[in-house]
Formats: sequence, structure tokens, C-alpha cells
Amino acid sequence: MATGFRGFRGFGGAIFDVDGVLVDSPHARAWKDSLRELMETDWAGIRDQTTWTDERFTPQVYQQVISGKPRAAGALAALEYFGVPGAEERVGAYGAHKQNMVIKLIEAGKFEAYPDALRFVLAVKATGIPTSAASSSKNAGLFLRQIRLDTFAERENLSCDFVKPGLTLLDSFDADISGRDFARGKPDPEIFLTAAEELGVAPRNCFVVEDAASGIKAAKAGGMAALGVARASDEDLLAAEGADLIVTSLDEVDVTMLSRHQLVRGTS
Repeated sequence: MATGFRGFRGFGGAIFDVDGVLVDSPHARAWKDSLRELMETDWAGIRDQTTWTDERFTPQVYQQVISGKPRAAGALAALEYFGVPGAEERVGAYGAHKQNMVIKLIEAGKFEAYPDALRFVLAVKATGIPTSAASSSKNAGLFLRQIRLDTFAERENLSCDFVKPGLTLLDSFDADISGRDFARGKPDPEIFLTAAEELGVAPRNCFVVEDAASGIKAAKAGGMAALGVARASDEDLLAAEGADLIVTSLDEVDVTMLSRHQLVRGTS
């Protein structure tokens, strides 16, 4: 184990994915719509050689095939899933088209933060556990800096001494490694191990909050506890990768038990 890590009896670090955990982002819509646009225009000539139809690009396909992967890996996975000829040569065009679309959607405010996630972040921080954002998406910062925790806490009547005027969700994290170019994407644990290192916490004392099977697998591969958020009725997928606790809302988690190094559901 690397030296310099702080020791904790309970969890000493909380690592959060962004898309699907903290934010109901337009990524799924952008991946789906951009592929449809390409199939109806530039790639119309090869469309009949694929298994793609717009109806077959379901939320389940996004969750199982693309979610949690860096942009190029996600694009390749989707193209291979639909049997697109020359998939490797088309990754750049698909990824760029999706990126242009998702930025337009973000700038138009076509996303929402999950209230249960914001309550959970505030509750975790109130326990003194350091937190990090760790998303494969290079767009994560665009979301996080637009989400105001101060106004949310006021609206929810939450009293948190650390919530100062102007505090954004991005500002609230002790570390943010989202969008970095790692040599290996999820399900490799490199992104989460880096987050733990920057928090100064041993991996075994961290828990990861993820909604994607690849993210749960990465957390477990890194020796961390994994909290699965099944927002897409995908409990079985998360369980198959070894999630320690699976919830449909982060309000279900017993925050008081984090100090005992336990991920458990509350009794209320």
C-alpha cells in the first residue's frame, strides 16, 4: 500500500461518478440522436448493413453498452453493438457528432441534478468524509459548476455549516479527476485509484457511487466498496458485478453507518 494515506476506522473517502449518479444528463439522448442523424445522412449508404434502428437504441442499450466508458470507447462499443461496418474508422465522426450535440444540450440547460444525490453529497460531507468526482466524461465539469448547492440547501431547509453563498457542486468536492485521459478506462480501476490517491485515502477505505455496471466492476477491481444506484431498473446488472449495496435512491442509504465502514440501507 502506498505511503502517506490517512487511516480511518470508517470510510475515509467517497468517490462519485457524475452522469446517472449526480446528474440526469443528456448523454444518452445525445448518443442516440447523433447516431440516428449519421445513419440518416452521411452513413445512409451503410445503414442496411447494420442492425441499427432508432427503436433498438434503447435506454438499456445505452446503460449496458456505452455508460461509464470514455467517449471513444463508448462510440466504438455502440457501433460494434449495431454491427456498423468499419466501426473503428467511424469512431471519430460519431464521437465528435455526439460531443457537439451534448454541449448544445448542456448549454440549453437540458439536464437536472438528482435531488437525492445532492442530499447524499451534503450528508456525506457533513460526516467529514472527503469526496471526489470521478467521471469518464469530459463534460462533467460543465454540469457540476452549474449546480448550486447553496440554493439547493436553502430550498430543502438543510443546515450545513460548510455551505457558503455561491457554493457549486464542483466546488464542494475535495478532488475532481473527471475527464482526464487515463491509459485504461472503466472497468479498469485506474480512475478510482487516482481519486483515492488524490484524497489521500487507501482504496480499501473508499466507497464508489456508480450507476453503470462497468463502474461497479472498476470499483471492486480497485479494492473499494461499491454503492450501486439503479436508476434504470438495472439492479441485476449492478449485482452481477458485486455491488455491496444497490438502491434506487440515495435517500435509502444509512449515512450514519459510513463511520462504521458499512454500506447499508436505512430502516426508516
